[in-house]
Amino acid sequence: MTDNAYRFRSGFPKIGIRPTIDGRRKGVRESLEDQTMNMAKAVAELLSSSLRYPNGEPVECVISDTCIGGVAEAAASADKFAKAGVGVSLTVTPCWCYGTETMDMDPTLPKAVWGFNGTERPGAVYLAAVLSGYAQKGLPAFGIYGEQVQDSGDTTVPEDVREKLIGFARAGLAVAIMRGKSYLSMGSVSMGIAGSIVNDGLLQEYLGMRTEYVDMSEFVRRIEEEIYDPAEFEKALAWVKENCKEGPDNNPERLQKSRADKDKDWETVVKMTQIARDLMIGNPRLAELGFGEEAMGHNAIVSGFQGQRAWTDHFPNGDFLETILNSSFDWNGIRSPYIVATENDSLNGIPMLMGYLLSNTAQIFADVRTYWGPDSVERVTGHKLTGAAAGGLLHLINSGSATMDGTGEQTIDGKPAMKPFWDISAEEAQKCLDATSWRPASAEYFRGGGYSSDFLTQGGMPMTMSRLNYVKGIGPTLQIAEGYSVELPPEVHDALDKRTDPTWPTTWFAPIVTGKGAFRTVYDVMDNWGANHGSISFGHIGADLITLSSMLRIPVSMHNVAEERVFRPRAWGLFGTDGIEGADFRACANFGPLYK
Repeated sequence: MTDNAYRFRSGFPKIGIRPTIDGRRKGVRESLEDQTMNMAKAVAELLSSSLRYPNGEPVECVISDTCIGGVAEAAASADKFAKAGVGVSLTVTPCWCYGTETMDMDPTLPKAVWGFNGTERPGAVYLAAVLSGYAQKGLPAFGIYGEQVQDSGDTTVPEDVREKLIGFARAGLAVAIMRGKSYLSMGSVSMGIAGSIVNDGLLQEYLGMRTEYVDMSEFVRRIEEEIYDPAEFEKALAWVKENCKEGPDNNPERLQKSRADKDKDWETVVKMTQIARDLMIGNPRLAELGFGEEAMGHNAIVSGFQGQRAWTDHFPNGDFLETILNSSFDWNGIRSPYIVATENDSLNGIPMLMGYLLSNTAQIFADVRTYWGPDSVERVTGHKLTGAAAGGLLHLINSGSATMDGTGEQTIDGKPAMKPFWDISAEEAQKCLDATSWRPASAEYFRGGGYSSDFLTQGGMPMTMSRLNYVKGIGPTLQIAEGYSVELPPEVHDALDKRTDPTWPTTWFAPIVTGKGAFRTVYDVMDNWGANHGSISFGHIGADLITLSSMLRIPVSMHNVAEERVFRPRAWGLFGTDGIEGADFRACANFGPLYK
């Protein structure tokens, strides 16, 4: 069994909602009980109806048994939350409360406070006081305060408050879901790529994750000793023959494999895909076959496959396993994507994981390969770039391991999209498969053969590209670029694409430029990008990435998200309000990694 029920059998963290109240009895507290608890209920309803876990089920909220008027009730609430598996803490109140007596003191829980903007009772006064206490105690918390004054009987959640509540909860759940999971390193360092030097301290201290290591010889052992489900293999191979069309072989004739060898490669890459998945999450079928230890898996929420060159100089490449696992469907049907980083680039795998947990959609892994400026495009093709691409393009292309969701063959309101698996129809999955061909791997790169996926991403999709970098003396930093996929005339695409490798999938990406800093021009985006890889998510999720990174204490070194969309803990403003990028670095350095 490899379905979502098994994969997510350990469940998900819940959101704990803490209604705090003025503790004075004999009239004050009594007059506020209903309003305060109703605030909590309204927020629980909002979040449960707006957010879903990676398995598609609604997010669960847990409300304190009573309003919290002092430390005894705060302790009782903390005990309930611990037993209920709460991973995110949200305090709500319409009134003054006793700050340090009612606050949440768990240092690892992402926390926020919504202070009702009303004049009858000073909810905003409590909000300011408790946030001051959080800062003083080194426990950064997000402050949520509506712009418009509400009447005391108003039970609605204003739109600006809604956005912040949902944004905080979405990022907080990502933090909580990552905690305790593993990054599985399948192999080691690929071709000297620094991101493949898996930094276990980074994963442990910033994400609360452990690192698991498997040598690629484990794939050889499992293939030769048949440590995989043979019935599933037959099913998978039949599905591949029906749905994965083989494209032309661009290799010179002397390097082309025979038909028999190509068929053998298909069998090998299917087995590799089964094995990689089983290594990540386990497979109870293996226990039935007598492989109890292998059935357990490594509790991995993200992994990386080294491939080049230790594996690919002799065996078929990992493009098929990475593409299939990163996609939202396979021979077992439509399901949640797995997250697998090409070349074991963990520093790209981490933002892939972040984007997945924030959006519940598959992520494109790509090389940030080439900046094509308007003049260069016109010189080579005679075509003048217009629209979103007027300032130039980034050619996002890798060796054929990008998710098939990236074809853009899924739709929302008739427009190309990438969707959570529960919204993907069988017809849309088939269109993604039909838009993808599998080209025999370039033997100059991959001496062992294999197959690379080949497709062209449809234009017009809002997208966010991100990358984690690691700087000695600073630690991790995140880069974010929101933009759009672009569709070029076929002859223009062909002219540009064939200059690189036409057997690989391409996404033409136009980042949104702001006219200043790293986003002065598209060229500046390329020139400031920190590494050779990027993770591309559907939608403009830059604001969510910024919120999430602040929870983890990872500063953002470049982004083009509008300032009014940026949401960080209130204490960040105490590190400077003019030049918030520098304040972010100072705040993250001061508070340090979340789990250190």
